[in-house]
Amino acid sequence: MNALTFTEQEDHWILGLQGLDVTKISIDHQLTLLLGSDAWVVLEGPCRLSQGAASGENPQEILDPGRQDVTAALALFGAKVASAVAFKTGSLQLVFDNGLQLYCPEDPLFEAWQVTGPGDWRFVSSPGGELAVWPGSVASERRSDGRRSPGEPSGPADLMCRIGPISLASGRGPDPAGNDERR
Repeated sequence: MNALTFTEQEDHWILGLQGLDVTKISIDHQLTLLLGSDAWVVLEGPCRLSQGAASGENPQEILDPGRQDVTAALALFGAKVASAVAFKTGSLQLVFDNGLQLYCPEDPLFEAWQVTGPGDWRFVSSPGGELAVWPGSVASERRSDGRRSPGEPSGPADLMCRIGPISLASGRGPDPAGNDERR
């Protein structure tokens, strides 16, 4: 299995996450799953976790990272990804070898989820139900010895830290000159 195989279909992408196991689960205002050593699934909106197919016949747990209501997600620790699909409408479906399925719908106002890696791939469920894809956008900056270039993000947390805070009052980020934006 080649973990870097990402395949675009007419209405979805097959993500190259098969065989990666959930090695870490982090909870804050997001639910973050580390897959293997360099792929992250960051869930920011409510999701459904079900045993077997996600239908009315099987019990479902609603995971709400914004309220830290994600206890059921602990059952994913150690599970291997059997399939991963990002739909072009902005939803995400992950199926695990323990029979659990995670379904994350798109959100009309916010980024509902993102998948980063393995490698330099990045998929984001954009507000309003679109899928944004960056196919190895940082790959050209990778040094010939495979190590990251200076300043290259090491993962989603590093990338988010570099973007900086956004003021809810103005909708703007920090002034690059370091001036207070609320003047």
